[in-house]
Amino acid sequence: MRTTVTLDPDVEALLRKAMRARGEPFKQVLNAAIREGLTAARRKAARPFRQPTFDMGAPLVDLTKALSLAAEQEDAETVAKIRDRRAGR
Repeated sequence: MRTTVTLDPDVEALLRKAMRARGEPFKQVLNAAIREGLTAARRKAARPFRQPTFDMGAPLVDLTKALSLAAEQEDAETVAKIRDRRAGR
């Protein structure tokens, strides 16, 4: 198929560099680059992301109170920082 394509300057430079390195004509290098890019995109889409999960057992802390526990810890940390500032540490 014949078509007209406008290449960005950086893409043209990459193609010309590949032409010199491979000793192949423009058409072959361009077709190989397009083929490789489209094939790689398809390969990436074919592999779904999988995240392993692990059973950690029953919670050791009542998680319904997790937010209040976090707030208490944050408050204690803030009080400690204020005391340190007042003590000049």
